[in-house]
Formats: sequence, structure tokens, C-alpha cells
Amino acid sequence: MFNSIGWGEIVVLALAALFIFGPDRLPSLAKDAAVGIKKAREAITGVRGQLHDTLGDDFDHLRDVDLRQYHPKTFIRQQLLGDDDDPPLKPSATGSTAAGAVRLSKTAARRDTAVPPPFDTDAT
Repeated sequence: MFNSIGWGEIVVLALAALFIFGPDRLPSLAKDAAVGIKKAREAITGVRGQLHDTLGDDFDHLRDVDLRQYHPKTFIRQQLLGDDDDPPLKPSATGSTAAGAVRLSKTAARRDTAVPPPFDTDAT
């Protein structure tokens, strides 16, 4: 979480907090912050428990998913700079693409660009 902050910056922030809040209020503020973090952790644990109760066995599959790949910056970078030669993954029965999913063949993944895409007049 604090990979970009060094010890020098932490000391400067501590001194700034000491000057801003004073030595009398700083311990109570630190205690309140610790209580707030504890409540946030308990809330997250409760949400995980509710998801596990609701989804059951499907929740165990979600633990294997790397959510960092769905961060907007990462997703856009993969879409713009990704390798175009790899065909997309075929969705599994659960609707997600698993690591062991079968890849589509190149003939199924590519479309002849000279022919216009199909148009359904009933759907519009």
C-alpha cells in the first residue's frame, strides 16, 4: 500500500500531524483511526461471508480470479497494447474464461472484412 512512500515522507507526515493536531489530541486520533480500520476490516469480512453464503461453491472460484486485470487502466492497456494474434478465450459453462478454457481456432476468431457483418432487420 505504501510502496511509493519512504521513511523520510512518513517522518515528515508524523511531524506535520504532531504540529497540526498537537501532542494532546494526537493519541486519541490515532486510537480512533485504529478503531475505524478495525471496523472496516470486520465489514469486509462480513461482506465476504455474505458472498460465500449467497454464492456457495461459486465463491471459491472467484478467489482464483485476479481482480487487478479488471482495473480500468490495466484493462485498457491490455486491449490497446495486447497481442492481436491470440484469439479470444471461449467462455466456460459458468460464463467466465478459466485458465483451462479452450481457445477458439483462428478461422473461428477471424471474420472476412470484405463481407459486411450480418444484419437482422427484426432486431432493430
